[in-house]
Amino acid sequence: MTVTARDLAAATPATRDRWVDLLRVASLGTVVLGHWLMAAVAGDGIGNLLALVPPLRVLTWGLQVMPVFFFVGGFAHALSYRSLARRADGPLYAAFLRARLQRLLRPTLVFVLAWTALALVVQLADLDGGRLTGAALRLVTQPLWFIGIHLAMVAFTPPLLRLHERHGWAAFAALAGAAALVDVLRFAFGVPYVEFLNFAFVWLAVHQLGFLRADGRITRPAVLAAAGLAGAVLLVAAGPYPLSMVGMPGEKVSNMAPPTLALLCHGLWLVGAVQLLARPAAALLERPRVWRRVVAANGVAMTVFLWHLTAMLGVYAAQLALGLALPEPATAAWWAQVPPRILLAALVTALLVACFRRFEAPVPAAPTPGSGPVAALGITLALLGILGLSLTGLGGILDGHGATLIVLPLTAPTAIGMALAGALLVDRSGSARRVRLRG
Repeated sequence: MTVTARDLAAATPATRDRWVDLLRVASLGTVVLGHWLMAAVAGDGIGNLLALVPPLRVLTWGLQVMPVFFFVGGFAHALSYRSLARRADGPLYAAFLRARLQRLLRPTLVFVLAWTALALVVQLADLDGGRLTGAALRLVTQPLWFIGIHLAMVAFTPPLLRLHERHGWAAFAALAGAAALVDVLRFAFGVPYVEFLNFAFVWLAVHQLGFLRADGRITRPAVLAAAGLAGAVLLVAAGPYPLSMVGMPGEKVSNMAPPTLALLCHGLWLVGAVQLLARPAAALLERPRVWRRVVAANGVAMTVFLWHLTAMLGVYAAQLALGLALPEPATAAWWAQVPPRILLAALVTALLVACFRRFEAPVPAAPTPGSGPVAALGITLALLGILGLSLTGLGGILDGHGATLIVLPLTAPTAIGMALAGALLVDRSGSARRVRLRG
């Protein structure tokens, strides 16, 4: 029997933190809207609106909400791990990885395989030199960096949760201090490659805030928000950090890749701000109609995130195919096209979700034996493969085009193979046969 969003909403326990569910949907929705707004097709390909209109970069202080998603992830991972620990008697780490990654890896790999097939057709037909085609094959995999970082957070949850349970805020402070030290070594002393450590320290610090929320230890959100905002403003005004909280073409320093202390401060103020809104939102989320919509949106959120750029590229491609004018970005004519273009992208996204949503639905655990080390190897391969694919793109997939992930050279086929192999290992490691529920 198919379980509907109405069924899930009706079965929601009174103790569930509904605000966190809304934050997950809202943060991904904001990212989608931001991408739709920033994608600007100019005469020579796909550009970034914020690069063309620098004053708009201040908008990233509201649109860059990935810290909120990772904060929500920390909260959910803490509750999931503790729930499994209370019920399971077996390889807990492997079971946890599989439980958390099932709805993440399946839709991601379906997306990757579908676009890989399209990329092969495009290259075999010699169509990758078109106005949009080549840029699209590079662009469409870029958001996968988020999936790779999320995989790493899941992998590190058990040890970092234990660290949190022993030290609380001190564990967060240690990660934040490490992020600050990395920036000092990077900017003051020019230590090579050290900046890449902040992919771990910055995002895991934000993730750690989710643990603190799960234990009710963020008691002064206004102080957290004010401190984070003041820190971000000071670092951008006086330090080497750019105004934009997302990467900009041509900038020597990006706050995103690798993440910086300024981005961590930005995350602090966002977390404090959403915590301040939690109580006012509680009454709204108790309304059955509102809650059903949140539940329904959560059921397809990852599918929407994966396919939203495909939808926007499809809208632009249709404009070109129909011979419709594509005004220069940021002109009055271009802004006039923004509302209908976003509406059409939303409609195309809805069609894609209807086709691919079933891959995000939970499936029963496979009764295949496995182990913790196999799970660790699997998630490592998966995150390296997906991060690598976000860098290589799918252009020139048959020509050996590649990129370097920190120090690891990868091609798109290699990255895809690693992601598939890692997913298979994780799937086999979280065995229903090996995890015995007490009682």
